[in-house]
Amino acid sequence: MLLLRVQNLSYKEQHNTAVDDISFDQLPLQRIAIAGETGSGKTTLLKMIAGLLQPSSGSILLNNERVLGPDEQLLPGNKGIAFLSQHFELRNNYKVKDWLAMVNKLTPSSAMQVYKVCRVDHLLDRKNEALSGGERQRIALARLLTTAPKLLLLDEPFSNLDRIHKQLIKTVIREIGQKLNTSCILVSHDAADLLSWADLLFIMKDGQVVQQGAPQELYHYPVNEYVAGLLGAYNLIDLGKYPFLKKMFIKQMPDKKILVRPEQIKLSTDSNRGVQATIEQINFQGSYFELLLSANSVNMICYSPSGKFNIGDPITLSINL
Repeated sequence: MLLLRVQNLSYKEQHNTAVDDISFDQLPLQRIAIAGETGSGKTTLLKMIAGLLQPSSGSILLNNERVLGPDEQLLPGNKGIAFLSQHFELRNNYKVKDWLAMVNKLTPSSAMQVYKVCRVDHLLDRKNEALSGGERQRIALARLLTTAPKLLLLDEPFSNLDRIHKQLIKTVIREIGQKLNTSCILVSHDAADLLSWADLLFIMKDGQVVQQGAPQELYHYPVNEYVAGLLGAYNLIDLGKYPFLKKMFIKQMPDKKILVRPEQIKLSTDSNRGVQATIEQINFQGSYFELLLSANSVNMICYSPSGKFNIGDPITLSINL
């Protein structure tokens, strides 16, 4: 049985089309992520699904019941859908436990489980105004989850967070599905944050879905450079322009551009095992080194776990597709 069905959904404002004829289905507990550059229509799509923005055309069904827009009901929104905006607010002069209790529909034990999953159970006696940004976000998330939604929508939950709080909210979001059995759709402008979480990934541009599928499929087989760039660093190699690179590939491969991720480039000191290159730049990235290589004036980025290189060193590279 489907949890959510989005059919031919569009949103137009004056002469601009923010979302253009998008359709997809979501199964219970399926993790869907939507990525795209700023202005691609991600948040507009999410607000329509939440019942907070009236679609220009199309329909949204939650458990086979139509989600009404704000023009069709007195209070906007759907009781089965929780929406966490990137501009969430907490009311000051409240203790956390009182702020959460105002909307709680769960039993005390179930509510405490939500608080533990959201990592806020130790904050219940604090005042809202005394919380950090990351703590406030998790409190807002816990408050939504205590309303027992069937679907949770998260708009840019990783924005404006330092590395520690970003990793914490990633863990919380994963456990919301695993421990609370809540389905989720997550939006981010940085698709790299979504690769390890999503079951299904949509890439949006100019209000349309340009590619959708499993994260691994989109990462290794993007339909264009826009999708490739959203998902990480890449090298675009024109085999027709640089025929010397052809010897890396099977003879049957026609002249065309190929996309190669940095981790697909393998380095060797054996000059007989690939193409000769020179190291032009070395960047330390913590757990690995990023190398900029030049082979016959073709620049390529690759990764290496070792820093035993110097700028100007000759190196042999091969590509593992």
